[in-house]
Amino acid sequence: MSELSRSGGAPREQLPIITNRQGMFGIHGSGDTTGFAGLTRVVRMEGQTTPPFGSWFDEVYEVLCEVLTDQGLNPEEVIELAVVHLDEFTLHIAAPFIEQVCRALRDEQDLRFELCLGVSGVHYPQDTDRELHAVYHLMSLTHGGRVLRLEVSVPDSNPHIPTVVDVYPGNDWQERETWDLMGIVFDGHPALTRTAMPDDWVGHPQRKDYPLSGIPVEYKGAVVPPADTRRNYS
Repeated sequence: MSELSRSGGAPREQLPIITNRQGMFGIHGSGDTTGFAGLTRVVRMEGQTTPPFGSWFDEVYEVLCEVLTDQGLNPEEVIELAVVHLDEFTLHIAAPFIEQVCRALRDEQDLRFELCLGVSGVHYPQDTDRELHAVYHLMSLTHGGRVLRLEVSVPDSNPHIPTVVDVYPGNDWQERETWDLMGIVFDGHPALTRTAMPDDWVGHPQRKDYPLSGIPVEYKGAVVPPADTRRNYS
């Protein structure tokens, strides 16, 4: 029999492959100094979990679907995927609806996820047309500290997601940082400027396609040569 995924859905071999990782940290060639260069592992994205989900997950899912329906939305179009993995609940939300979903989760009395702990970006280069993921962690203080994860996926060719700053003002800085380091554009943000890199910096340094060396660095007139030209180990 096939091994089922830990989310309780499809067999693992049917889940989408994100990458085939080699070595301890996915390093190819002679750069792996861990002693695990021969280690290989298939990394897969967890798939749809079949209800009932268990715990409070069913209640939140059902109430959210009811609220979206009352707003004239089709929950099946809004919620792309529901995943229970390692006792955590993740809802994959279609990008155009993230602000409405967050507002419903915050305001509905049976949900009351009043706190957003921020948004961060993840880059999966092999996840075709969904390379960039924005991940939100919400907490309900009213309902005893429940934590819900929302995930929005967009292509790197059109990395636009509506801002949720109007719903969770504390996300202002987090969205700016995710834009700065990952390149996700949060449409409607009041001031989407960089947080760590200079305003005229080209590229987003935490993406996996960003070069690790060979980039001239200049801050306030001081020029630092690229790392691969500063030292010679031969």
